[in-house]
Amino acid sequence: MPDTMRAVEITQAGGPEVLVPTRRPMPRAGAGEVVIKVAYAGVNRPDALQRAGMYAPPPSASDLPGLEAAGTVHEVGEGVSGLAVGDAICALLPGGGYAEYVATPAAHCLPVPEGMDLKRAACLPETYFTVWSNVFMRGGLKAGERFLVHGGSSGIGTTAIQLARVAGARVFATAGSDDKCAACAELGAEVAINYRSDDFVEVLRAAGGADLILDMVGGSYIPRNIKALADDGRLVQIAFLQGPKVEAMNFAQVMTRRLTVTGSTLRPQSDLAKARIADALRAEVWPLLAAGTVGPVMDQTFALDAASEAHARMEGGAHIGKIVLEVAGERV
Repeated sequence: MPDTMRAVEITQAGGPEVLVPTRRPMPRAGAGEVVIKVAYAGVNRPDALQRAGMYAPPPSASDLPGLEAAGTVHEVGEGVSGLAVGDAICALLPGGGYAEYVATPAAHCLPVPEGMDLKRAACLPETYFTVWSNVFMRGGLKAGERFLVHGGSSGIGTTAIQLARVAGARVFATAGSDDKCAACAELGAEVAINYRSDDFVEVLRAAGGADLILDMVGGSYIPRNIKALADDGRLVQIAFLQGPKVEAMNFAQVMTRRLTVTGSTLRPQSDLAKARIADALRAEVWPLLAAGTVGPVMDQTFALDAASEAHARMEGGAHIGKIVLEVAGERV
């Protein structure tokens, strides 16, 4: 095993330019862990928040960005069963994905779905863990319910649209252009709302209100989401692109209309909680991926050393679906 590996580190809090190629010591597999030889790493909004100094990694995690990757098992730690060196896997990571090798709990690894290449598999863990745990485990989405997802053309949004459609929900989505709305409709959104020209509150109220909303915008969207909910509706908050605060809001609606406001972040959750999500995905979603019923929507691929360009692409807002970094490609 080599002593060092290629990686991309955050040199200081700031814009995409603070992502700089470096060399780091090789990780080793602790008890219950595996080391993955990374083929591709997914790029996600939390990576950009960490880079900007707004989302510190847990104390035990790598300071390198990167919360999902696909590749092959390189080393197996003590107590790990069911995985062997050379197995093709994708995994949710505590951090460290922007590197040639990364360590992660074995319980957070899933097999690459049958018929899927490693590039597409690298797009699965962060988004599918997030969507499944918040839309279905926390939000309790059921067939026939009206479901609204904001940012429908993002990695989270494209995943949520597909899974909600398969679950039999009526899917509504917001996006920032007609092209993005068309992409949402193609994935299964019954109504795609261009938020630059239409008011999602009016659209949802005309349809009877949303039974469940998945929101990553926050800010001014919070009171508007409350208005867009049907009686007994649920709002699940997973991020705050506009910030976590709102100037004024009448919470009487929450009581009189029996609304539920909840939310979660994935990274700080316990290893056991993430393992339970992985088990649910393996049973409920991985067969859908293998059958091609659902799947990741790809945007662009960048070289590992071009991580700053990948972040600029993501923050520019023109992308549809997932952005990935190629580390070793299918050569692993």
